[in-house]
Formats: sequence, structure tokens, C-alpha cells
Amino acid sequence: MPNVNLAELSAKLESPNSRDRLLALVALKDAEASDALPLIKKVLQDESIQVRGMAVFALGVKRQDENYELLLQVLENDSDYSVRAAAAGAMGYLEDNRALEPLLRVFYEETDWLVRFSAAVALGNLKDSRARAALVQALQGEESVLHQAAIAALGEIGDLAALDDILRFADSDDWLVRQRLAEALGNLPSPKSHSALQYLSKDSHPQVSSTAVRSLDKQNSTDSE
Repeated sequence: MPNVNLAELSAKLESPNSRDRLLALVALKDAEASDALPLIKKVLQDESIQVRGMAVFALGVKRQDENYELLLQVLENDSDYSVRAAAAGAMGYLEDNRALEPLLRVFYEETDWLVRFSAAVALGNLKDSRARAALVQALQGEESVLHQAAIAALGEIGDLAALDDILRFADSDDWLVRQRLAEALGNLPSPKSHSALQYLSKDSHPQVSSTAVRSLDKQNSTDSE
């Protein structure tokens, strides 16, 4: 790991120029998590949305025991939706199941789609089947991006009980939804998912068909083990 001048980065984080602060946060990628955390905390309430968002992302990458509580405060209190969305996503990176309840609360109560999208993705990262009801509910709405996130998350969780709920998207008008479905089905081995993947492998969109073929290969390799 390259040497990191923490004193220099700390000084840059106090610069009046937001670009300096952003570059300092980027440079922290090479620092040990324990060294990076005190510097990240300095800018969690920065006036710049971009700086706050970058700091929040860093909390998801530089794992420390304190990070969950810091992210929870941002998720519940930051005034900007993009920063709250970043906090939801970072909670998923931590893979800490304490995040289940706050992520579900945000998913149900938040009005901004980006925050709900990030919460759905994060719920998938947690791989906790208790998120199933919320994710299935997301499939009932009209937002295609939430369909993508919920289908992907249900695949990450590996919840076969949700199979029928996601299979109805095999003919979605949105190819990204069909691609997410093809990817998710690779984690849900069953005769139904196998049949659906064979159907999607003939999809008119190359990204969908190639993803379905990979998922079929994944299922077949699992069956042969």
C-alpha cells in the first residue's frame, strides 16, 4: 500500500476549495481504515454535497465499527437526497444486518426514488430474507428503476418464495429489467427459473440474452457439483 501523508490530507480537507477536499478524500483510498476514519468524519457535514457524498461512500468502503452509526445519522438527517441515497448504499457495503430496519423504514417512507432505489439495492446486499415483503411491494409500483433494484435484490437474497413475483417481468418492455431478471434467476435454481432463462436466452436484446446464457451456465455448474 502506498505511503499516505495523513497530515497533508487533513490540511487539504480544511481547504476552502471543494476540489481540494474531494481529491483528499479520493487519496484516502490508500490509507488504512483506522487512519482514514477521523479524516472522513471531518467532512460528513461539509457544505458541498459532492464532498459529503464522497465521504459517505468512503464510510462504506473503509469499514470500522463506528461507521454504521455515522451512516445512520446521515441517512436520517442529511438534507440532500443524493447524500441520503449514498448513505443507504454504503450501509449495504457494510453488510451489517442492523441496517435492515432503517433501510426498510427509508424504503417505505422516503419520497425520492433514488433513495428508495439505493435502499433496495442495499437490502439485497444484506441478503436478509426479512426484506422480501418490501422488495415484492416495489414490484407492484410503476417505477422501472425500482423494479430493477428489487429484482436484483431478491436474486441476491436467493429467496425462491419470490420467484413467481419476478417471473412476470420476463416480458417487460424495459430491457434493463429483463437483464436484471436474467441475472437474478441465476441465483434462484429451480425448474421454473431454468425454463425462464431458456426463454430469456432468446431475447432480442443481446445484453439480456447473454446474461441469461451466463445464468444458465451458472445453474448447470451448480447442478453438476
